[in-house]
Amino acid sequence: MATPHIKAELGDFAETVLMPGDPLRAQHIAETFLSNVVRVNDVRNMFAFTGDYKGQRLSIMGSGMGIPSISIYAKELITELGVKNLIRVGTCGALADDIQLRDVIVAMGASTDSGVNRARLQGYDFSAIASYPLLEATVNAARQANIAVRVGNVFSADLFYTPVDGIMTTLAGMGILAVEMETAGLYGVAAEYGANALAVLTVSDHILRGEAASADERQNTFNDMIEITLNAAITL
Repeated sequence: MATPHIKAELGDFAETVLMPGDPLRAQHIAETFLSNVVRVNDVRNMFAFTGDYKGQRLSIMGSGMGIPSISIYAKELITELGVKNLIRVGTCGALADDIQLRDVIVAMGASTDSGVNRARLQGYDFSAIASYPLLEATVNAARQANIAVRVGNVFSADLFYTPVDGIMTTLAGMGILAVEMETAGLYGVAAEYGANALAVLTVSDHILRGEAASADERQNTFNDMIEITLNAAITL
């Protein structure tokens, strides 16, 4: 049945959903890569679509920005609408010296300054990690496409404009590859409700070097990342 935030019925969504942050990017993915596309949600303009990719049914839905937003949609997709696999596809800011603009990162784990996963685990730390079958399928799909990906830890920040001096250098020193704002929350929701989750990210800027990709560069590389992810999704 419909939820407070998603106007859809059970069966409207496929078991696997790709989740970009921007609902217009969800529309772009659906219109570019899927056939037989149907829009299954438009509440608050958080668009969602279901269609076919290489003969397999898949869905695309925006998540909004930040852990609270993606957590709401992910929970309702899992518990009310039958979704089993959620894959975040988005951008990130790199920290590691050897990562370049437009590189693709697969988030094996996600550190965070958010308290949401401690709330889930009664105050204890929770290791927010990807579901291995999704991770393995995505890395294999990238290899088949001859596209290099980096696999490792990212940091999901609650604040885009952080007031903490030097935190990015500290994160880089701990081996964290990049910063974004959703993955740790998504992994926590998936763990709590028994689903699979993964985040695949395109590097849009390098935080410590002050570099940024152009809009065209971001779009072209984003499409490469989507093809990898879609080809992994149909193997699940």
